[in-house]
Amino acid sequence: MREYSAPAIAAVADDENMSDVVWVNAERFGETVSFRRQLDGSWRDVTAREFAAQVLSVAKGLVKAGVKQGDRVALMSKTRYEWTLIDFAIWAAGGITVPIYETSSAEQAHWILTDSGAKVAVVETAAHAETIESVRGRLSDLEHVYQIEGDKPAVEQLTELGKDVADDEIHGRRRAVKANDTATIVYTSGTTGRPKGVVLTHRNLLAEVRADIKAFPKLMEAGNSLLLFLPLAHILARAIALTAFTSRVTLGHTPDIKNLVGDLGTFRPTFVVAVPRVFEKVYNTAKLKAHSEGKGKIFDAAEATAVAYSRAKDTGRIGFGLRLKHAVFDKLVYTKLRAALGGRCIAAVSGGAPLGGRLAHFFRGLGVPVFEGYGLTETSAAAHVNTEEAFKVGTVGRPVAGTSVRIASDGEVLLKGDVVFTRYWNNEQATGESLEDGWFHTGDLGELDDEGFLKITGRKKEIIVTAGGKNVAPAGLEDTLKANPLISQAMVVGDKRPFIGALITIDEEFFPTWKSQHGKPENATVADLVDDADLRASVQEAVDEANKQVSHAEAIKKFVILPNDFTEAGGEVTPSMKLKRNVVSKNYANAIEQLYTK
Repeated sequence: MREYSAPAIAAVADDENMSDVVWVNAERFGETVSFRRQLDGSWRDVTAREFAAQVLSVAKGLVKAGVKQGDRVALMSKTRYEWTLIDFAIWAAGGITVPIYETSSAEQAHWILTDSGAKVAVVETAAHAETIESVRGRLSDLEHVYQIEGDKPAVEQLTELGKDVADDEIHGRRRAVKANDTATIVYTSGTTGRPKGVVLTHRNLLAEVRADIKAFPKLMEAGNSLLLFLPLAHILARAIALTAFTSRVTLGHTPDIKNLVGDLGTFRPTFVVAVPRVFEKVYNTAKLKAHSEGKGKIFDAAEATAVAYSRAKDTGRIGFGLRLKHAVFDKLVYTKLRAALGGRCIAAVSGGAPLGGRLAHFFRGLGVPVFEGYGLTETSAAAHVNTEEAFKVGTVGRPVAGTSVRIASDGEVLLKGDVVFTRYWNNEQATGESLEDGWFHTGDLGELDDEGFLKITGRKKEIIVTAGGKNVAPAGLEDTLKANPLISQAMVVGDKRPFIGALITIDEEFFPTWKSQHGKPENATVADLVDDADLRASVQEAVDEANKQVSHAEAIKKFVILPNDFTEAGGEVTPSMKLKRNVVSKNYANAIEQLYTK
């Protein structure tokens, strides 16, 4: 059994809560630009003082609507300014925020609203309101639904509703909330069953915020900026947003990643937070563009130099020749890549899945290190993260301040500290199965080195045991496959089977480029080409690359290309794009059988 603990920082006081920072910023740094929000196609400043006034007004409306101390308020919306505003207003009113992904189905929303007992729901669009209304007859606790967009915007409606509520009532309510009180109930993605409500206290979130500030002192300097585009219903984006606001980093929100490049160009953030797929697309898009314009050799040389430069940084020895090449490519290539992130981006934070060593070295070498981390909803986001001072490619870093990690005898990663949740909502059995003497059993498998750097190797419940008795962790193979621009999703199969196989889906964004490169008809669909020799050869190259990481017994022997991608609507992936293996296995049972009968 291996164990490593990160030194604690200043403890969270018992009378603190997450809403305090709104008024601390307003009173001490009132003219600080806390947000830049998009209005009529341009970015408009919102100062700390203005934000506090808006939080107060919306909180008054929630109180007038009947929200009492400890009541749950659901929030269903894309990433936008109002999400953060309403989140803080719920806390100021003494309530508990219950996020719902804006892509959730009526039944998913019904479960979360019913299980949490939400009294009020704030949704973004008329379509969201219809989703709630379609199940409202089965919701005994829900009293009001407010809509952010429309003829009566929620912020205006709640402000008008609460205009007669005294300021002191709100301040009294928010001060009555203590560190150990529940701040939010965040429902898990439900990859293996019905989503569980993770109860996170104000202490959990405050501990996460302080640990993140300690981990990223340069990124979290007052005056820096962060553009949010990940869903705020996901704990990673929300925790980073809370950290940035606490540190007086200017926050922007963009709901539509189709406009991300343009928004990055106009907002020009100091850093971004994303999942590996975003960094893969930035890299793949740049590489394809260079090759299509006849500059492929220059890009490939620049890529190799960036990787070599990053690797040399780890040894502390960067030769003169490498420095010179790096300086040349910085002017020719790297500046253009940094421009795609807005031109001022000095770093990025990544979570949700492994980034991959080569990609990590590439971004670090071009001057935008990606700090890869690891955590779960149950750990208030990051429990481990690579930092400016402690960075090791291929790992998820050391534990954040005040957190301990232990590798159990079976390889499972256990975590303990103030960022770790205390219970699941209405689910004592799941709580008892996950928590033991304060240690959270993550269900992930990992390796811990002598310096405390953690490497995640797979999921305990996802281990495949072949008919020959070989244990195979599918995550590493799948992540390597998905790093290929042609592949959108991959699911490794083979439990109780004679060999390992894989289901592969094609990336619809990259597919037209692939067709052009290989002389295929422009109107050909993936379904038309699933058995095409060239397409299978391209996928086989990705499979061969993934197989280099494992032994012969663990390697993928056969694969099938599926005509359609896995979708959230089909129940095959979660909103954060995690595979629901049981659903995929059921939906594509014939395809799996085909691997072993052909």
